Formats: sequence, structure tokens, C-alpha cells
Amino acid sequence: MLPFFEDLRTEEQRALAETVRRFVSAEVRPYYASTPSDQFPRPLFSRLCAMGLGGIPFPAEYGGGGADYATYALILEELAVAGGALAGTLSVHGLPQLILSLFGTEEQKRRYLPRLASGELLGAFALTEPETGSDAAAIATRAAADGDGFLISGNKAWITHSTVADLFVVFARTGEKEISAFLVEKTAPGLVPLPPERKMGLRRSPTGGLSLAGVCVPKGALVGRPGDGLGIALTALDSGRITIGALAVGLCRGALDAALGYVRTRKAFGRPLEKNDVVRARLAEMAARTEAAAALVREAARLRDSDRPFSAAAAAAKLVATDTALFVTAEAVQLCGATGVSEDFPAIHLLNDAKIAQIVEGANDVQRMVLARALLT
Repeated sequence: MLPFFEDLRTEEQRALAETVRRFVSAEVRPYYASTPSDQFPRPLFSRLCAMGLGGIPFPAEYGGGGADYATYALILEELAVAGGALAGTLSVHGLPQLILSLFGTEEQKRRYLPRLASGELLGAFALTEPETGSDAAAIATRAAADGDGFLISGNKAWITHSTVADLFVVFARTGEKEISAFLVEKTAPGLVPLPPERKMGLRRSPTGGLSLAGVCVPKGALVGRPGDGLGIALTALDSGRITIGALAVGLCRGALDAALGYVRTRKAFGRPLEKNDVVRARLAEMAARTEAAAALVREAARLRDSDRPFSAAAAAAKLVATDTALFVTAEAVQLCGATGVSEDFPAIHLLNDAKIAQIVEGANDVQRMVLARALLT
């Protein structure tokens, strides 16, 4: 971070950021270095929750931290400096909490929110299907009324936490033009996680399909009213775009740190790399773009915290931050030469995570559609 932007944070935010930085240094990086690259970091997630960060922006009366979204984004940014997996886990875990906070019944809130905030339960958001990604309105999974509940049948795809989540928010069609949202626990008979996908990045975050073969849920599992599901999903995704934007800014910072560390210790043609004008110009460009992306994320979070319309701002933040992350991480790999492509060096992992960040929570072309609609309406 360029020093003059630090003043934009409150004293409390600076202290919290420093706490997370120490956690990343003392626990996250050693864990990543000593465990397989596809191992889900449940111990780190549990530690985050023990630190009171499992439900940062959600109501304190249900175990959350009661903080604003700007602070939430800051925490995700700091976590992502070491890689996107843990920040992605916290972001996705927040979607069921957001949905319950905004649309859940009092009984649903009291049953699930404290357990999600404490880390007893890990949450997931089950919207995407094999034939429907960005077109959420086209999902085919169905939920049919059955006595005192519903029977859910269908298939989901690319669900983050598919094999490790304890609670899913599942979206299913309850009528020809009606989509509804349901809470489904992992123990529900008929719910079968499929083997996780082999991804280029965010490997520690298991992503895979779900088979729902006549999953029976009670009427109390319905979130909101029948037919509210698409609106619930889009509301959650608007906020999720802020969190993915924050994650992307963290990836930028991690890549810039790696590049700075490399050029400060290397020489080329008899001169330190850090004295090379081309290298210095590229580092300056990386830093400037990172701060521009961070500013968009902060603005989107500020609008959300002010209860003002923020959908277009969130789309812009996600679009610019993730595109910037791909640029900055690729520049870091290039500046570090052969070292940059080594699996033992962080830059290549950050680059792979950045590419995936462009796709999750609505691919970036969807963000362009959202912005174009805002411009032309």
C-alpha cells in the first residue's frame, strides 16, 4: 500500500489489519508451506472464527462482529496477500450469513447464524448448475411441495466448499417462472457432493458439484417467500462482488511484495534490478493500478454501508480489481523471470488465483453488462 492511503483507514481498522497481518505471517504462510496445495485450510478457518472474524459484518446479537463492509473488505484484502483461498473461504462463508441476516426468519437466524459466526458450521452458496452459470434465472433444479416440506431434485456445479460445507443455501425452481431459496444441511439424505474439480488456482478451496436426489427439507428451510430466490441470489452476489474485489486487491499487494523483494536482491548487467528504470516504471504502474482498484472497492463498500444503491459500484469494483489483479500478478511473474514461474515462489500461485477471481461471483463480462445497463437506463 502506498503510504498516503493508510490515512483513509480508521484507527480500529489499522489495528485490525495489523492483527490479521500477524496471523498471516505467523500461521497462514507456514501452513501453506507445510501442507499440500489442495488441502482445505479448516484449521486456519477455525482460528479466524476464534479471533472473532467468522461473521465480521453480521449482527452482533447473532454472534457476528457488527462491523461495516469496509472493514470486512479490509480483512479479506489482508488475508489474500498470502493467496486467495482463505479470503475466498471467508467470503463464500459470508453469503449464507448475509442471506439469513436479510431474509431469514427469527428461528432461522437463531438456529444458524451463531454457529456460522463461530465456525461450528461452514456455509456454501449453491446456485450454479452444469448448464447455467451467469444466467441464474435458467436453473433447472426443482423443489416440489411434499406434505410439510419440499423435495429438491437436480444438480449443482462449481459450488465452493462442495465437499466441506455444513450448510448450503440451495436455489431451486418452485414454479415455471419461480425460484426459491432453501437451507440444506450436509446430512440431508439424498445430498451427495461430487468429486471436486481440479482447478488452476484457489486449489485449497474445494469446488465441485452437488447431486440432489429427492432431498427432503421441511417448510422451515424455505428462506423468504416462494419465488424470492432469484432476488435473494442477486442481492447476495452484489455484496459478494465487493468481497471478491477486496480479495483481488490483496492478490495485487502480495504480487507487488514478491516483486519488490526479488528486485531488491538481484542484479542484472552489473546493476541492482531496483535501479533499472524499466523495472522501476513497471513497479510504479503495478502500485498505481492496485491503489486505483482498492479505491473502487472502498467506494462500493462505503455506498453499501451508507444504505445507498451500490450494485453498479460493486460490479465496477469487481471488474477493475480482478482485471488489475491479473495484470499485476502477471507483471510480478515477468519481473521475477524464471523464479516467477517456480511453484516454490508465490507469484505464480497469485496469478492463478487472479484468473479465477475474474470468473467467480459473476464473470467479468456480466459486470460489464451490469455497468452498461446502469449507464443506459
